[in-house]
Amino acid sequence: IFVLFANISCFAQKRTPEDYGYKHISYNYKNEIVDILIKSKSGEENIEKPIFLFCQGSLPQPLIKYNGDEIYGVFPFNPEILTDKFHLVIISKPYIPIIADLKTLHNNSLYLEADGNFPLEYSKRNLLDYYVNRNISVLKYLLKKNWVSSSMLVVAGHSEGSTVASKMALKNRKITHLIYASGNPMGRIMTMISQNRANESFEDNISLGEEEIKYWEEVVKNKDDMDASQGDTNKASFEFSNPPILYLEKLKIPVLVTYGTKDWSAPFNDFMRVDFIRKRKPNFTFQPYVGTEHNFFPLNKNDEPNYEIFNWDKVAEDWLNWINKK
Repeated sequence: IFVLFANISCFAQKRTPEDYGYKHISYNYKNEIVDILIKSKSGEENIEKPIFLFCQGSLPQPLIKYNGDEIYGVFPFNPEILTDKFHLVIISKPYIPIIADLKTLHNNSLYLEADGNFPLEYSKRNLLDYYVNRNISVLKYLLKKNWVSSSMLVVAGHSEGSTVASKMALKNRKITHLIYASGNPMGRIMTMISQNRANESFEDNISLGEEEIKYWEEVVKNKDDMDASQGDTNKASFEFSNPPILYLEKLKIPVLVTYGTKDWSAPFNDFMRVDFIRKRKPNFTFQPYVGTEHNFFPLNKNDEPNYEIFNWDKVAEDWLNWINKK
């Protein structure tokens, strides 16, 4: 009886995505397992609906983070906003567990090695073209399922994920709608320079922006370097700094660009908006959120985010309204 009780207790402590209402699919991509989570409306898991793929931002984080009975992560918005119309799909980071106790993670919910570095196998694959090609392969696999409708295929990306989503839309003609959220159409390096320029002062006489430009010079000189001891590899920085506007300007499908006007990337999105008006690109819709930052939290007078005002659900509702109009 004691052994049976112990086995039951151990089983009860093991968490799975299904415990939180997600279908978990293990997909074989180039002889490696890729974890896919799917959120459907309860009772409609097998009803034919189109896919809404969400490409999350940077860093090695598990999709599901839990603390006791509380769950964090997966989608930044309430997925039920979209499940009437779609099966929501999200794909895990490579070689990062799909689910983890928040207590076992580091700052910013990062999954790190014992030495504090990113997992090596993650860093080897943490590249723009890897994510683009992997995600397209996943979509091709899912589109064969009898519960997936091919009438529409929406891909949305936030932050780093916006770059992934934009290049996917250029490469895969089955994608019918693109949502580009909180991205920098001029590339990652421009966000880094802008952040550091804002922290410069005449009194300090130190140019943080110049340091970032020097870093960029080294990246370009060694653009295939895969050393991840300082975080992202040079190859990752080089790929994600290629301006996504080069992908976006070629698209003919409907594109929604959403961003906070206090985000570091806001001036670059404003430039793209002005430029595309000049070029008469009617397939683009721009939705700025006034006074909000990268994750759509409003900033107070001290430029600090007010985390008590959560706008992500409003953003997701705006996405849905735009899709219904397009």
